[in-house]
Amino acid sequence: MTTELSSLDIEILDLLQQDASLTSQQIAERINLSQSPCWRRIQRLREEGLIERQVALLNREKLGMEVVVFTTINLANQGRKYLEAFEEQVKNFPEVLECYTMAGSWDYMLKIVARDIRHYERFIREQLTSLELIGEIHSHIAVTEIKNSTQLPLVSQL
Repeated sequence: MTTELSSLDIEILDLLQQDASLTSQQIAERINLSQSPCWRRIQRLREEGLIERQVALLNREKLGMEVVVFTTINLANQGRKYLEAFEEQVKNFPEVLECYTMAGSWDYMLKIVARDIRHYERFIREQLTSLELIGEIHSHIAVTEIKNSTQLPLVSQL
């Protein structure tokens, strides 16, 4: 069920997506609201689960993680127990930033980061292919990052 959001709620969420370190006072000033009602709105948005958590976004390249690979996977066997087993196992790999079930030709798509291509190769050979559930893996190496955002398009809903 989608929560009904006021235009102030959307503005608050959009500001927090841009900079989660903003105080409720700073947000209140930007949206022309007093601090207490702004704080209460933020608390309600947290309680309703619209704000899941606040994190720091790190620069992967400055941290030496040069390679982004989108890896498509088909499992060797189909069935709920195999899907659930794979999903639980893949959650344990820190290199896997995102994992999606897919409609179409592939069972899963993973977004994987690695220091370099050798690190990615070791990850595939030593960890991912050690999962007996995997039948087929295809790697799609990103060459140039054009856009990378965590910000949902909330403003377009105003």
